[in-house]
Amino acid sequence: MQTVHVTILVLYLLLMVGIGAWFSRSRVVSTADDYVFAGRNLPRPVMIGTLLATWVGSGTIIGGASFAYTYGPLASIFFLAGTPVGIVVLYYLAKRIRRHSTFTVPELLERRYGLSVRIIAALITLLAYTGITAYQFTGGGYIISVITPLSPEAGAIVVAILVTFLAFGGGLKSVAWSDFVSALVIVVSLVAALPLILGWEIGGMSEFWSGMPQAHRSLSGGLTPIQLLGYFLPLFLLILADQNMYQRLGASRDEAEARRSTAGFFFSSFLVTVPVALLGSAAIILMPDITPDTAILSLASEGYLPTVLGGLLLAGALAFIITTGSSFQLSGAGNIVYDVAQRMLGVQMDDRKRLWVHRLSVLGIGLVAYVLGRFFPTVLELQLYSYTVYGVAIAPPVLAIFLWRRASTAGVLTSMVLGVVVTITWEQLGQPGGVNSVLVSLPVALVALVLVSLAVPGAGPRSLDDDPTSEATGAALKEH
Repeated sequence: MQTVHVTILVLYLLLMVGIGAWFSRSRVVSTADDYVFAGRNLPRPVMIGTLLATWVGSGTIIGGASFAYTYGPLASIFFLAGTPVGIVVLYYLAKRIRRHSTFTVPELLERRYGLSVRIIAALITLLAYTGITAYQFTGGGYIISVITPLSPEAGAIVVAILVTFLAFGGGLKSVAWSDFVSALVIVVSLVAALPLILGWEIGGMSEFWSGMPQAHRSLSGGLTPIQLLGYFLPLFLLILADQNMYQRLGASRDEAEARRSTAGFFFSSFLVTVPVALLGSAAIILMPDITPDTAILSLASEGYLPTVLGGLLLAGALAFIITTGSSFQLSGAGNIVYDVAQRMLGVQMDDRKRLWVHRLSVLGIGLVAYVLGRFFPTVLELQLYSYTVYGVAIAPPVLAIFLWRRASTAGVLTSMVLGVVVTITWEQLGQPGGVNSVLVSLPVALVALVLVSLAVPGAGPRSLDDDPTSEATGAALKEH
């Protein structure tokens, strides 16, 4: 245990708590719109930072590094490429996402497909987002156990409390600003660590390349093309329909700002994913016998980096995980408020009551997520499971809103239900043949969407742009 690391970690966590407390003041967050959309006045650097930090959590810092440690830097391209490729798609949709912004993605789906789709989508989103929150707790527990004498289980409790505090108090505004600070720290730390690890510790790129196991130097890392596709698709599908992305683009000042922020998100993502792939791969040379999940964490904690830089990297990684967890917790709680309580159950709430129900829902998701995290042994396993359930079920109908007018309610419902059922069934069978469930469930969902939509068309082909009442939040707020 490094005293300097512990000191940096404590100071950083105090900073996060301070940001949360500052934006929890009643005059900053007084309405549900403030809580979900941060008043739609976030500066562009903060918008870019919150997009980046929301997306890059333990799934990248721990799961991505674990993949690079196990399969090498070239194979990591396929695993991590889902992020930039998905961002490119979002860039071209950003203006329309902002124009039709809603409190939740299921609400957006209802406008096109009806209430039944919204209900199913809300339940799927809650299932997946609780799982994603759970592996942030698990990943954060790993980091705390590396820095302090606490066990990973005890560390997960600490992280769960901090994640819940940020989401509970200031909503998106406190999460976005803590995201921005975390993004700065982690990007600087990762970029600064690269020359020190690859150049100073290993001796240069030629030694780095020759020092890796033979399989790590291949394009596939020893995986088959089908297996590589199975790792690429979950990330790609999730980002295309991620409710956090849609809410943040909805929180931008206008449509042009939404697109500019997405462009900034695209370029900044490489400042995280590339160092993670290279550092995770370097760890196999320097520490060939560690647990893959701790690849980057061990580089920072075992003396391979200057003490202060290592402490900042560990603190930044933990902060990324905390803010990502807060985002998914906050977003999932929105599904409980707007989709379940108000729309499904018909509970009438004024703005003040809605705000408190949202906060209580944050607490409930935090508790369930912590319990769920105890049942999955690795971050990567829980990450892929949660990504696949959400991506396969939600991404096709969401993209059809913008890209295919003939998608019908019957087609979407069939696609969503089959996507979830096939994913869970394939996972419970132990992934026969080593095939990731997304490679089975995604084709089933897409074929069902197309065939059933053609066989059972809706009232008529249409898109959101055909609906003059769908001016996003103004109409949404009137409805709520």
